[in-house]
Amino acid sequence: GDGAGNGLHQLNYPTDVLIDKETDSLIICDRWNRRVVRWSRRSGTTQGEILIDNTDCYGLAMDEQRYLYVSDVGKNEVRRYQLGEKNGTLVAGGNGKGDGLNQLSFPTYLFVNRDHSVYVSDSSNNRVIKWNKGAKEGVVIAGGQGEGSALTQLNDPSGLFVDTLGTLYVTEALNHRVMRWTQGDKKLGTVIVGGNGEGAGANQFNGTVGLSVDRHGNLCC
Repeated sequence: GDGAGNGLHQLNYPTDVLIDKETDSLIICDRWNRRVVRWSRRSGTTQGEILIDNTDCYGLAMDEQRYLYVSDVGKNEVRRYQLGEKNGTLVAGGNGKGDGLNQLSFPTYLFVNRDHSVYVSDSSNNRVIKWNKGAKEGVVIAGGQGEGSALTQLNDPSGLFVDTLGTLYVTEALNHRVMRWTQGDKKLGTVIVGGNGEGAGANQFNGTVGLSVDRHGNLCC
């Protein structure tokens, strides 16, 4: 609420946020300031602290061991950080911009499973790709068939969630819909919400981006 800027009391185009319950704080990807910051949720907090700087961050995720995962759209990679660490460990991409299985192109949102595999919305490649822990290349889970609105395609995949059965849910900003891809079916997804063009109708979305799931299993977009 202090306007856009680079002060510690300011943000400039934040793209993702998560709650660190252990420290009762928000961890925010402050994209245009090229940093990841932490803000305490306690009353009286007037500024944040920088956790990671000099990163073209876009998406964030945290695993059960409190390792932080950050996508970097400039380096086309995802890194894992122990809180307090500045350099991190490469876990996906890092081989230049491209559509190879060892590459990413404008990686945005992330989901980390209990086995520490990382799901990446590889937005410019119009696919979701999964990198197992320690892998040198990923596996395409959804899309990767070019830009489009067919059930085999994605168009600017964004927020994502994977349930305990391995079913992927992903929003598409430019197709204005939420898709479901079941484990083992890499070719064909199912529209579960939207897909009726851009609009304000009860069956429509306008640039669907974020996705979360509440404790009852309800999808929130």
